[in-house]
Amino acid sequence: PKKIGEDIAKETAKEWKGLRVTVKLTVQNRQAKVAVVPSAAALVIKALKEPERDRKKTKNIKHNGNISLDDVIEIAKVMKPRSMAKDLRGTVKEILGTCVSVGCTVDGKDPKDLQQEISDGEIDVPLE
Repeated sequence: PKKIGEDIAKETAKEWKGLRVTVKLTVQNRQAKVAVVPSAAALVIKALKEPERDRKKTKNIKHNGNISLDDVIEIAKVMKPRSMAKDLRGTVKEILGTCVSVGCTVDGKDPKDLQQEISDGEIDVPLE
């Protein structure tokens, strides 16, 4: 049990410091494998490239950064296997919804407006 805790700490310390991520623990023949499964919110916050803060000291952080639509599409490609959407357009809209929750803007616009523009067909999102 102690070794597993150390493994989890080692896996998450590298690039997920200060972010809340899910860790998938696979146990087979008393051997434990650790894999980090980042949530959409964690990927969005990571794309903002903000300086890391101590989560214990600052609660309910509002992120007011800005990411590009290309970043959102990249995140959507990572999340595609876990998304409920039929195609990448739906997944991109899911990630934009996460951007609303995180509190960041996309290309300087409100993510809700971009969702509407994608629905109206004003913005083209690749299908793959």
